Amino acid sequence: MRVWQAAFVLVLASALCDRMATDGLVLEPQISHFEATELSHFQIGGVSPGNDSGSPLMVGLTLIPSAAAKGAGAKIVSFYKVCLDGTLPGYHLHRGSGTGSGRWLVQLEGGGWCNNIRSCIYRKKTRRGSSTYMEKEIAFTGILSANPAENPDFFNWNRVKLRYCDGASFLGDAVDKKAGLQFRGQKIWLAAMKDLMSKGMSSAEQALLSGCSAGGLASILHCDEFRKLFPSKTKVKCLSDGGLFLDVSDVSGGRTLRDFYTGVVEMQGVRQNLPHGCTSRLNPTSCFFPQNLIASIRTPLFLLNAAYDSWQIQASLAPPTADPSGFWHDCTLNHGMCTPAQIQFLQGFRNQMLNATREFTKSRKNGLFINSCFAHCQSERQDTWFSGDSPLIRGKRIALAVGDWYFDRAGFNEAVDCAYPCDRTCHNLVFRAR
Repeated sequence: MRVWQAAFVLVLASALCDRMATDGLVLEPQISHFEATELSHFQIGGVSPGNDSGSPLMVGLTLIPSAAAKGAGAKIVSFYKVCLDGTLPGYHLHRGSGTGSGRWLVQLEGGGWCNNIRSCIYRKKTRRGSSTYMEKEIAFTGILSANPAENPDFFNWNRVKLRYCDGASFLGDAVDKKAGLQFRGQKIWLAAMKDLMSKGMSSAEQALLSGCSAGGLASILHCDEFRKLFPSKTKVKCLSDGGLFLDVSDVSGGRTLRDFYTGVVEMQGVRQNLPHGCTSRLNPTSCFFPQNLIASIRTPLFLLNAAYDSWQIQASLAPPTADPSGFWHDCTLNHGMCTPAQIQFLQGFRNQMLNATREFTKSRKNGLFINSCFAHCQSERQDTWFSGDSPLIRGKRIALAVGDWYFDRAGFNEAVDCAYPCDRTCHNLVFRAR
């Protein structure tokens, strides 16, 4: 049994993954309430088993000084492009080289959302709400790797990771002075793009906006804005990884995620920054769900998602609030513990995901990779992005599917897996209860 070394990060705590289950990673969730921002929300980075590339590239944090609005003299009149706690936002940039020096990849960090004052006050005391707590260096792995053996198409591009410290997928624009909270996600986005354009991105020959989880949602919401930054001759596309959050019923018949999103949208002033084409026909909360947006995105967009998204199973489909008896508890931690009836329910979720993408896939400019795995965020992890045993659909790995789509190779635009349990290449996530 091989050891996979990966960091499992929760908003409230961190745990180290130190052994493998029969078909996936064994992780330890440490919180169980959705309003805590990231119920069992995880991000995994690291080097896959058998990788001989050595330690991953570590890239330093750059704060965005232009994010503070200044009046006459040196006195700061107001902070309007800042994290929840008023600190400056930031990003990590590794410069491209050779043929990649004129190409830019901007990745939007994920990390849940906060939907009320209590959860946002907690969040502002973490790296998800303050640059004070952000790591000064982070590992660039997966789609950010600088190793061509790990990242064949984007290894030598200018690669950026924009840190997430607002709690509304870079879309809010409001303030709560009493609580000391700045909801400035949209302005963080604008300030970061302005800063990167001044550092050479304005001359990009090719550009890709990507993101994972809440960052994957943000890459959808900001995709057309990103396209408008560049002249028409620049090739611009977007990638959403694990960002296809569905507006579906939970196991009790309620709408856990819709209720949560309503709080995010209303409290953080998101409505004004949602696509007008959507808000003119649907309510703002509906326009925060990708299924109501993806078909109308004009810029080429690639959706990468696990059909049995681990985050959505735990936080949206079967959270403790919808399952007070705990009937779903073991199933949410380990798909191998699901009953036939529970698997049937999850097959229904997969069907809803495929239905949500049907109109989207009619456009040949778009791309789709939905594998039948119990996973979440597969472009950031080296073992799932591109390695000797990374997931496959019809023999194609995720990195090559994305590359073929971006560069218009071999006419690739869609790969949909057969239903569970047919895929034996998955790196399924398994959680260990405490």
